[in-house]
Amino acid sequence: MDRKTDDEQIQRHLSYLRLALSFATKSPPKPTNYCVGAVLVDTVRNEILSTGYTLELEGNTHAEQCCLTKLANKQGLQEEEVGKVIPEGAVLYTTMEPCWVRLSGNLPCVQRILRTKLGEHAGIRTVVCGVREPEKFVNENHGRKLLNDAGIAVLYVSGLESDILAVATAGHEKE
Repeated sequence: MDRKTDDEQIQRHLSYLRLALSFATKSPPKPTNYCVGAVLVDTVRNEILSTGYTLELEGNTHAEQCCLTKLANKQGLQEEEVGKVIPEGAVLYTTMEPCWVRLSGNLPCVQRILRTKLGEHAGIRTVVCGVREPEKFVNENHGRKLLNDAGIAVLYVSGLESDILAVATAGHEKE
């Protein structure tokens, strides 16, 4: 890739991360959650497949979970079958790296992403994040390694960190 193409790709990533951030602002602030936004994009057709934000759906739901559940529901599938309708080249944009463990006992977002690969279906092959998960609730997040080990690229795009963290920590006590 040449420099111009790299710059265009970064600007495209930032554009979708800004969109994910706009969804994160819809998340109700709570001291026990991060307000996160997610956008699933078909990069071949440049089409948004689904969006989500923390606590958008009933229960203690995370942004990535809401995004995948909404797409599955739209297609008449169970969430664990959503990989059947995720096209080759789909990218998941999320303001904060996906969780690898859930203290609530819910399935972690990393596992939800991993299970989008179903048989011949490629599933999500790239995750673009704005920030790493702070260590407030769970110590070091091993999700990136799990995703990388499964052949899923995890990219961090800088430029929105302070905005993302301000939204993500709304409702938290300031230290």
